[in-house]
Amino acid sequence: MTKASMTHTPIPAIAATLIGAILIVSLSIFMGSYWTVVALNLFMWIALTQSWSLFSGMTGYISLGHVVAYGIGAYLVATTFKIIPLWLSIPLGGLAAGVFALIVAIPVLRVRGPYFVILTFGLAELVKFILLYTETTFGKSSRLLFGAPKTETLLYWVAALAVVATLITYFVGRSRFGKGLAAVREDETAAETVGVPVTRLKVLAFAASAVIPGMVGGLMTMRSTYFDVLQVFNPTISFSIVTMAIIGGAGDARGPILGALFMLGLAELLWSTAPQLYFILLGLFLIGFVLFAPNGMIGLIKRRKRSSAGVAS
Repeated sequence: MTKASMTHTPIPAIAATLIGAILIVSLSIFMGSYWTVVALNLFMWIALTQSWSLFSGMTGYISLGHVVAYGIGAYLVATTFKIIPLWLSIPLGGLAAGVFALIVAIPVLRVRGPYFVILTFGLAELVKFILLYTETTFGKSSRLLFGAPKTETLLYWVAALAVVATLITYFVGRSRFGKGLAAVREDETAAETVGVPVTRLKVLAFAASAVIPGMVGGLMTMRSTYFDVLQVFNPTISFSIVTMAIIGGAGDARGPILGALFMLGLAELLWSTAPQLYFILLGLFLIGFVLFAPNGMIGLIKRRKRSSAGVAS
């Protein structure tokens, strides 16, 4: 194998992802409960943002409805808690979210641009209030979940999901499937004209992107030990995911990691001491990246590498 071909093998990326996750998990547990929770939140956001990037980052369809998958998974796990084991209910939560996304994909994906953004946000609110009405009708608007796993155990599971989501985004981006999604992002009409199965690719990506958030939602419900429909279907979750993807750079497996690290670091610095300043700075960073670095941190890194290569040559 030549040196050039070795640089294109996925082994270094896989190894770096696994080693990074193991180090973060080990260090956070060693440093105490506070850092364990911080690591748990970090992996949660990485998993959610990577799954969002799998569809929205690669197709250009900006979704504000990712919280639906998170909420469906949380709802299934909460309602079956102590009835079926968690090792079964967590995957079922992901499966339920994926099936729901598959069912609504065809009508939802008929619209594009800002109409798609509005539609996904409206869908999330619709599902939220349907479940809220159902829960209140039966007198179960909230649930206490006694006997949930320890934070350390949840950290292992969520970290594993973050690693899986990262690797999926990485491999899909390099695959023929990913190239087809990129063609949709560049020019959907032209892609369809030259024979790219646009509808099938979009539906599959849309459904696949919902599976991991469903499992993450179930695990994070165990973390809070309390289930409430308004909490798990909070639109802030979707907005946070989109913000991390924009700041980090969507469509590249490294982008969601950088975006999650940036936002979580900013929150840890300012949230408890100056929450107003946190939102002001977050808004300024978001505007700045949209206007001057639309490809996020990853775009800046790639631009710097090209500049350095140009100077060296």
